[in-house]
Amino acid sequence: VQLQASGGGLVQAGGSLRLSCAAAGRSFSLDNMGWFRQPPGKEREFVAGISRDGGSTYYEDAMEGRFTISRDNAKKMVHLQMNSLKPEDTAVYYCATLSYYGSRSADYWGQGTLVTVSS
Repeated sequence: VQLQASGGGLVQAGGSLRLSCAAAGRSFSLDNMGWFRQPPGKEREFVAGISRDGGSTYYEDAMEGRFTISRDNAKKMVHLQMNSLKPEDTAVYYCATLSYYGSRSADYWGQGTLVTVSS
């Protein structure tokens, strides 16, 4: 499976960004999907996950209420709407497939997109 994230950029604190991830290579609707991020100088961390049909989602506590994950199986896309951004949200964001719903570990990674939040 090939995954390509896009939509990153520079935004002021309190602003919003919508990230997108395009999938190719196999049946997208069979995969639970997730977003992860890697802040500068830190390890990669889980952000959000979504079930195969998009009906269920879960989040890391720090993102709950600010971030929303969604997917469009017809277009083979997964999105991450990020609101009320903080400087500590600065990171490279990646989408990934998950081996099961509820997992916080990725199976396949895609190319990331950089999000920079200025104070």
